[in-house]
Amino acid sequence: MHQSWTPPQNYRNRPVVILGAGVLGRRIGCIWASAGFDVRLRDPSDQQREDGLAYIRENVASYAKGSEDRIGTAQAFERIEDALADAWLVIEAVPEKIQLKIDTFAQLDIQAPNDCILASNSSSYRSSEMLEKVSESTRKRILNMHYYMPPQCMVVELMTDGYTEEGIFSFLVERCKEGNTLPFIARKESTGFIFNRLWAAVKRETLSILAEGVSVPEEIDTLWTEMFINGRSTPCKMMDQVGLDTVAFIESHYVQERGISSENTVDYLTQNYIKHGKLGTKSSQGGLYPPVKSQTTDDSENSPLIVLDLGLSAASPTMTSGSVLELSTDGKHMKTLVENQSLPDGVAVDPHTNRVFWTNMGIPGKNDGSVLVFDRQENTTKELVSKSSINTPKQLALDTVANKIYFCDREGLSVYRCNFDGSQLEKIVQAGNPNDSKEAADARNWCVGITVAPKLGKFYWTQKGPSKSGQGRIFSANISLPADQSLASRTDIECIIDGLPEPIDLEIDETSCFLYWTDRGEIPYGNSLNRLQLDKSGNAFHTSTGDTHNFKVLSRHFNEAIGLKLDTKNNTIYVTDLGGNIYRCDLNGENKSVLHFDKLRAFTGIAF
Repeated sequence: MHQSWTPPQNYRNRPVVILGAGVLGRRIGCIWASAGFDVRLRDPSDQQREDGLAYIRENVASYAKGSEDRIGTAQAFERIEDALADAWLVIEAVPEKIQLKIDTFAQLDIQAPNDCILASNSSSYRSSEMLEKVSESTRKRILNMHYYMPPQCMVVELMTDGYTEEGIFSFLVERCKEGNTLPFIARKESTGFIFNRLWAAVKRETLSILAEGVSVPEEIDTLWTEMFINGRSTPCKMMDQVGLDTVAFIESHYVQERGISSENTVDYLTQNYIKHGKLGTKSSQGGLYPPVKSQTTDDSENSPLIVLDLGLSAASPTMTSGSVLELSTDGKHMKTLVENQSLPDGVAVDPHTNRVFWTNMGIPGKNDGSVLVFDRQENTTKELVSKSSINTPKQLALDTVANKIYFCDREGLSVYRCNFDGSQLEKIVQAGNPNDSKEAADARNWCVGITVAPKLGKFYWTQKGPSKSGQGRIFSANISLPADQSLASRTDIECIIDGLPEPIDLEIDETSCFLYWTDRGEIPYGNSLNRLQLDKSGNAFHTSTGDTHNFKVLSRHFNEAIGLKLDTKNNTIYVTDLGGNIYRCDLNGENKSVLHFDKLRAFTGIAF
């Protein structure tokens, strides 16, 4: 009788061992430490061990996504036998040399605890290829466990070695989720796992297109961006939309022209779908996906907008007549959430709790700015960063991965961040000395707009320059301060683009690497909505002359454009201006319309 698999005893109090402290090994270790497990890095190199531990210390809090109280410890070992003592999970991340991996698992077979799960991070080799020197009983505890490149990509793929106990997969899926990773299980052994096989096919056909002279790299990448990134198409859903019978017809032509097998394409579709009437979205039987009874738009389309009114266009304006407002997405219904605010400017909403965070500028030039939060469920307002701590806080953005608030301080010539509860307030950019009258008066040092890109590991901010001057700039820096550098000495700050009329608020679409901003400067480029394509690492594209002025003006003719919010899932951008307008348009700037207008309002920040 088959006996069900039992998890490693007392695994919560036993270490996770990573063999190899290189770029990926240390990141895997960081994931498990962020989930509360004690981690041991094993590497024969002193430098790799030292660098691996440093990486975990500096980054584990951001991996933990607000659960810093459960973070585990990290140690490094030179001898593998010392690292393996009492381990419940071992993940090998040694160089991709098959004989090295065979010998590693032979050693693990002998030295690892007999209930320890043994995993290979290899993407090139199946774990079944590493079993040459492994006993029959140990093979049941071995599998592939392939990570990509956290924290930008938190996917992990699990795959059997052909003998792996079934219960191990459900157990590891739950443990992986504790480390904020997204696990996928390959149903059977496959060289290259799931994603790598997808990428292999795309890569192979792309190279064929280039080799045959059908297209050029720039056109291929642009098509891919428009179809699969901006268009948000996915392979299986796209085939369902085209129709599986049409897909089979097209594939039949390729089969004939190229002389390839139809087994895994036309024959597979015909036998499993088409002959059963499963043709895709046009069929009541569905297709690759089950039939969908009703199609609805993304929930964000029906979520109310949160907007800030500066208060200075009111019938009887004062320095404390600002408001936090809620607006229905049809623009017809507005209600006040919080009133009597001192020049509110930047706003963001935590999607997990619906709490509303915003900044109050106070009186510019005085240290009386503040950051506040409104709890919609409890109907309470709390000051997170108190007056006297900051000067003139402007736009605000949330890092919901690390639970951090980012905001600019205009007259403070700086960028700050803090925890969602206001603790650990830290200055992360100092653009000038606010105590030097000349530097303080130089608007080129005034930090205004802010956005954060956790997947790219960067944040971006604007320094607007004097009004209508054409001296505005956008900068970026790493979320993690470079090792051995300070606020004053950090070298990772990059000017993304300069020579702008007067850039204000920022938003980034991390999927497409498009950076958007509003500009309240002089026409023809001011009072506009703009977009700049960044590279896949979130850096600026530079021409041979170093020029980055290849941005696109998406829309113009705003009235002192300020606030900006992207709704990429619904192909929508919202923009506010000081003239009392709230606009919306498509992501490409087309179909611009006024959603709401009130001449007694001056709208600044916007969120949903």
